[in-house]
Amino acid sequence: MSEETRPPRTFKGLLRWATTPPQAWGVYLLALLLIWLVSFYAGTLKPKKTPDASPATVTAPKS
Repeated sequence: MSEETRPPRTFKGLLRWATTPPQAWGVYLLALLLIWLVSFYAGTLKPKKTPDASPATVTAPKS
């Protein structure tokens, strides 16, 4: 039995792997998808209504 002694995986190694040509396309598309999903989710949230934030009521001019 042979034991492989690999160095521990590091962030630098992962970054190097993710920036090589075949994987870079996948990482790029995944990032675009995540950005779109977060933007879509943020757009569907309803803003909180507070009593101070309501606009002033409009009254008809007196003539």
